[in-house]
Amino acid sequence: MPKILRIINRFNLGGITYNVSYLSKYLPAEYETHLIGGPEEDGEESSLYIPQSLGLKPVVIDEMRRSIHPLGDYFAYRRIKKIIREFKPDIVHTHASKAGAIGRLAAAHCNVPVIVHTFHGHVFHGYFSELKTAILKSVERYLAKKSTAIIAISATQKRELTETHRICPASKMFVIPLGFDLKRFTENKTEKRQAFREKYGIKNDELAIGIIGRLAPIKNHELFIDAIEYVLKSTGKKIKALIIGDGDIKNELIGYLEQKQLSYSFTGGDNASFIFTSWIKEVYNALPGLDLVALSSKNEGTPVSLIEAQAAGKFIITTNVGGIRDILHPECGLLCEADDYEGYKKNMLSAVINFEMVNSKANLASEEIITKFGYKRLCADMDGMYKKLLDKI
Repeated sequence: MPKILRIINRFNLGGITYNVSYLSKYLPAEYETHLIGGPEEDGEESSLYIPQSLGLKPVVIDEMRRSIHPLGDYFAYRRIKKIIREFKPDIVHTHASKAGAIGRLAAAHCNVPVIVHTFHGHVFHGYFSELKTAILKSVERYLAKKSTAIIAISATQKRELTETHRICPASKMFVIPLGFDLKRFTENKTEKRQAFREKYGIKNDELAIGIIGRLAPIKNHELFIDAIEYVLKSTGKKIKALIIGDGDIKNELIGYLEQKQLSYSFTGGDNASFIFTSWIKEVYNALPGLDLVALSSKNEGTPVSLIEAQAAGKFIITTNVGGIRDILHPECGLLCEADDYEGYKKNMLSAVINFEMVNSKANLASEEIITKFGYKRLCADMDGMYKKLLDKI
C-alpha cells in the first residue's frame, strides 16, 4: 500500500483545503494518506471542519505560518522530518508555497522516493518588489530540482511556470485541474436563495452581485467597488453588492466607500449599497442568493470561487489573471485584463443590463462545469500520475 504524506500551507477557509481533503478521502483504497498543515492566520476562518467532516484526522503544525519566520520555519521543518521518519511515506505531496518549501526540503533530506508539489497559484508578479521576486524564483527553481514532479492546475499556469518564469522544464510538469464536490451547488437552490436573501434583506427586485475571497491588496476590491459605483450611476437598477470574506484591509475598504460616499452595512436589511458579510463557510448556501459573481484580482492561481459560481449557474465578471481563462466557460462570464479598469466597469454594466440572458446561458453550462471539475476526475488524474511516478522508482 503506497503511503502519501500530504502537506498544506495552512487550514484556512478556501479551495485548497477542499482539494486536499477530497484527495485524502477519495483516492483509491490502495493508498494510505496522512494530511498535515499549518493553522489559519489571524483574520482567517479555520477550515479543519472540512477534512474532519470526511472522517479525516489532519495534524496541525503550529509552527508553520504564512510569513517567513526563520525560527518557526526551522521548527516546522524538524517536525515534518519527524513525521516523515515515523510515517515512512512513498510520496510526499506538498500544496502551495510554504508547505512546498519546508515539505520538499524535509522530504529530500529524508530520501523520500517521490516528491510532488502543486502550485495552486504563485507570487511571481503583483506581490513583491523585483528583488524579492527574483529571490523567490531562485528558491522555487532550487526546490523544483528536488521534486520528482510539479503540478500546475491549468495550462496557463504551466506556461507561466515553464516559459515565463522558468521554474522547471515542461517535462517535469503535469496539468491536473482542481476537483470538488460540486453537486451541492445545484441542490435546493430555491430554498437557499430565499433564506440567504431574507438574512441580508435583499428584495426580489434588487440584483445581488457578490465577490468572494480574502480581503487583501492583491484581490483589488477597489476595482469591484468602482464598477458597482459605475453601474449605480449609469442605470436605475437596484443593486446590492456583497463583499463575502474578511482580511487585513477591511477597514481600508470601508474608508474607500466612505471617501466615495457609498453606503455600506454589515447586516443588510437597509438601503446600503454594499454589505460586508465576513466569511461564509457554506458558500453553497450563499451562491443561490446571488445574481452575478465578480472577481477583480491582480493575480490568481485558479480561483475556486469561480468554479463554484459556475457550478451554481452564475454569470461572472472577472479580470483575466492566472488560470481564469482556462476555467471560465465561454457562456459563463466576461473577461478583461487586470489593468483595464474601464473595460471591467463596462463588462459589469453589460452583465447587469443583460442579466436575464447571461444568467440563462450560465445555468445551461452548470452540468458541464460539475463534470469537468468534479473530485472523481481529480482523483483519477492524480492516481494515474502517482502510478507513473512510482513505477519509475
